[in-house]
Amino acid sequence: MSVSTDTLHLSELAPVTVQSEIRAMTVACDEMGGVNLAQGVCDTEPPAVVLEGAERAMRDGQNIYTRADGIRRLRVAIARQMARTHGIEVDPDREIVVTSGATGAFQAAAQAILNPGDEVLLFEPFYGYHANMLKALRVVPVPVAMEAPDWEFDLDAVRAALTPRTRALIVNTPSNPAGKVFTRAELVGLASIAEEYDLFVFSDEIYEHFIYGDAKHVSPASLSGMRERTILMSGFSKTFSVTGWRIGYLVADARWIPSIAYFADMTYVCAPAPLQHGVADGVEQLPASFYAALAADHVAKRTMLVDALRDAGLTPQVPDGAYYILAGTGSLRGPNAAEKARDLLARTGVASVAGSAFFRPGSAVGEELLRFCFAKRDEQLQDACARLRSFTPTT
Repeated sequence: MSVSTDTLHLSELAPVTVQSEIRAMTVACDEMGGVNLAQGVCDTEPPAVVLEGAERAMRDGQNIYTRADGIRRLRVAIARQMARTHGIEVDPDREIVVTSGATGAFQAAAQAILNPGDEVLLFEPFYGYHANMLKALRVVPVPVAMEAPDWEFDLDAVRAALTPRTRALIVNTPSNPAGKVFTRAELVGLASIAEEYDLFVFSDEIYEHFIYGDAKHVSPASLSGMRERTILMSGFSKTFSVTGWRIGYLVADARWIPSIAYFADMTYVCAPAPLQHGVADGVEQLPASFYAALAADHVAKRTMLVDALRDAGLTPQVPDGAYYILAGTGSLRGPNAAEKARDLLARTGVASVAGSAFFRPGSAVGEELLRFCFAKRDEQLQDACARLRSFTPTT
């Protein structure tokens, strides 16, 4: 006898959850054999010491579960790097969790700290995963608009967005997608608001080593009075070009770590053991010159893509950090940014992402922008630039 399944249904969230525009463009690009500047996969060559360390760990039997907060050797290496680069003293046994990427860090921290119905401020344009993770936890993301082309924001607008349900704000510096590097003055202003209203600050610093020109990376956790309320999230996916490894980390006050580690353990038990060892080798052994060369190499890549976008009539906004460029849609065809991105893909074989993916629904600003990633091997980036220069604007 058949049993009716008419009463089975998806969750309240599922009907409004769709594949991200970033992944959709990646699929479309793969289908036509184009050059993918849509997804931030960072397919430059990983450091040999990192690859060799992971391989050695596998052969040495480091293939079982680690502690939920990660192997101690990596936690110690992170603590030393925090002291060296940020001047922040961190207890590797009580204030660090090695996570499944920075995304895993954010999920675990949000589950530990936020309740359904809480509100969290984030700056627009924002990283879609931040907003969508909050929604998945029944937390309300509240965008605060930044103004192009320098992506400045008004502290009065931040205050105006606060309500009695506001529990935290998210800072992504350098930012995805705008490449904005929050200045010390801006962060001090936000720190003052966080202290006044007793807010947490989630600080996503995954692109901290991708800084250009005179810009300086400042972690909110390094500011006076911010250590206990800042949840610092970062990782090695971008720095070591191992986005598929999913090795991130979180630094927070010891009061919050047990609950954060609990939710990390519940979600994925631990980050991949041998890959933690490979990353630890990189953090321990790579000199400061590696990070300087990383930034210099990406400055050259940025210049290459900026010039090609200008030649194609897609006016770029030159970022101070990260490895993305927001550019105007120029004369591309389509009623919105998503269709214009597909028009560019069809006519050049270069995939980008609709700017609307990084703005609240209905934002006119996002519909006039596309995001391009320049963390590519030089030969791939040169191919993309040649394709862009072949683009004939519609008159």
